[in-house]
Amino acid sequence: MGDLLRLLLSLGLAALALTLAGGGYIWSMDESRRLKRSMTRVLGEQAHALLIARGRGKAVGFNFTTNQLAVAWDAGAWCLIYRLEELVGAELIVDGQVLARVYRGEARRALDVMSGADTQVRLRLVFDDLRHPDFVMDLWLPDDEARKGAMTAPEAVQEANRWLARFEAVLRRPLPRRDPPLADAPPPVVAAPPVVAPAPFEPPAPPQPEAPPPWDPDVEDDEDAMG
Repeated sequence: MGDLLRLLLSLGLAALALTLAGGGYIWSMDESRRLKRSMTRVLGEQAHALLIARGRGKAVGFNFTTNQLAVAWDAGAWCLIYRLEELVGAELIVDGQVLARVYRGEARRALDVMSGADTQVRLRLVFDDLRHPDFVMDLWLPDDEARKGAMTAPEAVQEANRWLARFEAVLRRPLPRRDPPLADAPPPVVAAPPVVAPAPFEPPAPPQPEAPPPWDPDVEDDEDAMG
């Protein structure tokens, strides 16, 4: 009986551990939490402002300390980082029409009607980037009505309008001053090579007299005559 009780207790503890582990995994893999972690990773700290398109796996966040903006999709698996000066503008698109917009150097086109939508509420960001010039977030679609915790169409329009005001504040900030390109910089000063004085002229040494041969030429001539 005691062995059976211990077995049942062990099985109960194992089931509880598996339940807790599964619950923790599901909690950590929640779409919003994954996007928040990705934004914190790419921005270097927790985003100062964060907008998540629930159900679409997309988000946009700001880090005003480093003057950076990041966008994420695929629940944070992919991210892009932009400088704030690379943000050109933003548009609020409702049912395929641009109802409000803000662009750098232009007056804001304010939203006149705060009603809902029938097919779509979309926020589009435009960047000064050749490879990735824009980023689109669907904040509301008709399928969201059946999803728990999703925004309604009027709520999505209001949220997008608030973010347009935030983008306008960012676009009004003066652009950071950049250093002039290297082509405009003055040419470097190159020092002239040092002048080396020529060596003084030295006349060649006078020729030395040849040394006498080791034999006596007179004696050699006498031997030749006797022979």
